[in-house]
Amino acid sequence: MKVGQEVESPRDSAREERDEVAELRAALAREERISSALREVGNALGTTLDLDDLLELILGRLTDLLEADRCTLYLLDQAKGELVSRIVIGEQVRSIRVRVGHGIAGTVAKTGKAIRLRDAYTDPRFEPEWDLFTGYRTRSMLAAPLKNHMGRTIGVIQVLNKTVGEEFTAEDEAILSALSTQAAVAIDNSRLFLSLIQKNHQLLSTKEKLERRVADLQLLNDLERAMARAESLDDVTRAALSALARACQAQGATLLLAEEDTGDLVQFVYDADRPEALDRFGVKAGEGLSAHAMSTGETIELADAQVDARYHARIEGRFSFPVHSCLVMPLSNEQVFGALGLYSKRGGRPFEEEDRSLMGLVGANLSTAVRLYRASVQRERGQRMTTIGRLLSQVIHDFKTPMTVISGHVQMMTSADDPAVRAEHAAGVLKQLEMLTAMQREVLDFARGERRIFVRRVYLNRFFDDMKKQIEQYAEGHPITVQFDIDTKVTARFDEFRIARAVQNLGRNAIEAMGEKGGKLHVYARMDGDDLLIGVSDTGPGIPEEIQGRVFQSFVTAGKQGGTGLGLAIVKKIVQEHKGSIVVRSSTEGATFELRLPQGVQIQSVLPERGVLADEPSI
Repeated sequence: MKVGQEVESPRDSAREERDEVAELRAALAREERISSALREVGNALGTTLDLDDLLELILGRLTDLLEADRCTLYLLDQAKGELVSRIVIGEQVRSIRVRVGHGIAGTVAKTGKAIRLRDAYTDPRFEPEWDLFTGYRTRSMLAAPLKNHMGRTIGVIQVLNKTVGEEFTAEDEAILSALSTQAAVAIDNSRLFLSLIQKNHQLLSTKEKLERRVADLQLLNDLERAMARAESLDDVTRAALSALARACQAQGATLLLAEEDTGDLVQFVYDADRPEALDRFGVKAGEGLSAHAMSTGETIELADAQVDARYHARIEGRFSFPVHSCLVMPLSNEQVFGALGLYSKRGGRPFEEEDRSLMGLVGANLSTAVRLYRASVQRERGQRMTTIGRLLSQVIHDFKTPMTVISGHVQMMTSADDPAVRAEHAAGVLKQLEMLTAMQREVLDFARGERRIFVRRVYLNRFFDDMKKQIEQYAEGHPITVQFDIDTKVTARFDEFRIARAVQNLGRNAIEAMGEKGGKLHVYARMDGDDLLIGVSDTGPGIPEEIQGRVFQSFVTAGKQGGTGLGLAIVKKIVQEHKGSIVVRSSTEGATFELRLPQGVQIQSVLPERGVLADEPSI
């Protein structure tokens, strides 16, 4: 040992060793806490996507590791240029806002560099207003930027008031930097996840909307097909109510309508347990939920209809199930004319917005269907009245010939003294009266929805003898020569009265066409193969060119005075009833009409057409 050298006692050496060991153990414990915190945060990053929980964990671990009193996280709001804070105070997370470039956190966000202060109040960048606002006293401070994988600052982490020692150290700054990186990763992952979630929700929402639209279109398509097959208002109503109840999962549905003519209310009740039965009954104004909705024009929605004062046992009590939830909506075009109702949604659930939307769609289509049905009824009534008018016009038209012939016979009878001549004229009158009786019978058949054609064997000589007398009588007073060329050995089968009317109409038309100028009327009848051919020809001016293609249509006339335009239409109808055909040839030298009646074709004596209103009724 050298002179003057201090000798270290064994006791001092042991103390130093113990201090060194204690420091190492403290450092090891600190590193273990840091390592544990990083593992915990890493595990949390892999197992949770809840950003609030993850950041709260990171802030808690930082507060513990850095031995700080408080830890604050600011996230950058790029749109507003602000930092939004998440402050951990005990068990709560609170928020404040700081503009970028203001205060310590704002400066770190702007520069992207950490700031470490021993006493915040000595730094001019510090803003003490927040201490005044919160009642907190800031001393030491450490703030570091949050940077994502692209190096872009997305926030700031700030720890306050070191609890052990007077200020945060460089080691604390390193720990903060490491965990801030973890926080940045968590924030980026969360934002990416939230973006995916949002897009997924948008896709799901769009998918649900598309599915609802497809369901709506399917419902409307089914409804349109069902309504197209409907033959009555009951069919239309059943189709609409069943489709609506099925789509909205309702046990029953109703339709209330005001009768167009009387205004009386009629209620239709559809019960899903009895789908084939559609209950229909009269309702008084204000009686039941539908009548109330119709009178007020407001939608009624109830969770338990039976406790409502507007519930009526005679109306809503007709269902086979107890009525609970209900949705009743008024129907209107230009004004309210009815109401549509749904009752008792399956599963005891209330009706929802989607049900109201579907009811609106069905209600709009049902309103259109009811309007079209009523218009169809009105149109059918108009057609019936038109048909009846045509019927009367044809009757009046065809009455002309027998009445003219009867008048001629009566005039001849008054001037005849010979009983045989008088008897002959009387027989002619009776013949014409028989024809009028046949016309009356046809009118009655038409009123009953029937058409009759009576086919029997006819001797042409006798038949055309009567025709010649009648046509000659009609041509009397005109400079017209009447010629008949008939194969008298022929017998044929046809409806005698109808063909007589056809020949009379053609003969009268020919006489009227030749008029005062006169001419020649030629009527002929013969067999042509298996067909009976009947022709009526004149030497008049022919058929005007503008109507040649329409001569057999009703109310088409060449403009002759008193003409109805029905004669040729009646002739064609009679020929068609005999399964025959008619042709016309016309020139400036006259016109010829030829009727071809098949004799080898079996023609039923009675042709019923019940329930049909023909456009051109045959009489």
